[in-house]
Amino acid sequence: MKTELVKKAATHFFNSSLEPEVQLLGNGLIHHTYKATDPSSKKTIVLQAINTQVFKSPEDIVHNYLLVYQFLSRQKTAPIPAPVSTQEGQLIWKDEDLNAWRATEFIENSFSPMTAGTAGDAFTVSKIFGDFTRTLSGIEVSNFREIIPGFHHLPWRYRQLEDAIAIAPLDRLLKSTHSIAAFRQRKGLVNFNESIQHDPSYPLRIMHHDCKISNILFDKITNQVICPVDLDTVMPGRFFSDLGDMIRSMSCSVDENSLCWEEIHIIPDFYQSIIRGYLEGVGDIFSNAEKQHIHWAGLIMIYMQGIRFLADFLNGDIYYKIEYPEQNLNRALNQLILLEKLETFLKDNYNFSPY
Repeated sequence: MKTELVKKAATHFFNSSLEPEVQLLGNGLIHHTYKATDPSSKKTIVLQAINTQVFKSPEDIVHNYLLVYQFLSRQKTAPIPAPVSTQEGQLIWKDEDLNAWRATEFIENSFSPMTAGTAGDAFTVSKIFGDFTRTLSGIEVSNFREIIPGFHHLPWRYRQLEDAIAIAPLDRLLKSTHSIAAFRQRKGLVNFNESIQHDPSYPLRIMHHDCKISNILFDKITNQVICPVDLDTVMPGRFFSDLGDMIRSMSCSVDENSLCWEEIHIIPDFYQSIIRGYLEGVGDIFSNAEKQHIHWAGLIMIYMQGIRFLADFLNGDIYYKIEYPEQNLNRALNQLILLEKLETFLKDNYNFSPY
């Protein structure tokens, strides 16, 4: 965004007539995020323009954030950055182009690593996000708003795939036949997800929904965890959401864009560390049913991401950005291979198979 627009937005969160100092913060793909400083008071905030193409109701993001912040403040546990109001006492300011801006306090002497390089890092990440859900277990879930409807609802995602198959151009359909058949063969994962929707043994819990090490703040001096951040997708979810996505993203030997099919595999100590860290983090809040089905988490989330990539390819690449024509198809194949590798890994190491 233009610097002038960012500075204009920042002035609404500062009680000063001086021009604020702004600089780009992080490398997020969804929002535009900046560090803004008031030269007069030296107050520094994190200023963010919410992507309203992805998040249709930015007020819901702020609503959920405030619920979490107030609850954690009452619990006197590790707080998240405090929300910052505008001079008019509002938590959102909209510019003339209807961009929605919000701000939180800037935590000094903090940093966020980009990747979890070791199994120990993976344990730390999963434990922090498990602890996040455990700490919020006393909050009223019904007060939260659904930020992205159906975000991790696998039956709905599967219907999206079938709808895409029904209207896909013939050339894209022919290129996808193998992947379509393979995902259809694993519809048991969809059926399981459907079966737990109204089962009290699998309650809705407050989940982060974007669990990665770059969304955790660490202290630069002590290297200790401060708190999780980037809470835009905090909303009710099932037991598999956060854990499954960490398995998908951290236990794989390559990322989702890799075309080195033969190099895709599950890293055993990463997988084990993620499971161990998450269960330690959630403590005793999980039901026996959730614990017994803990290994479904990675399968469900890898499957879900795979069919989302495939549906987007069939729909003409309207959601995920691509750098070449068949990238979403290849991403789907990447996830399908990872799913097959996880199936084999679970069978060999845990004597577990969901089918």
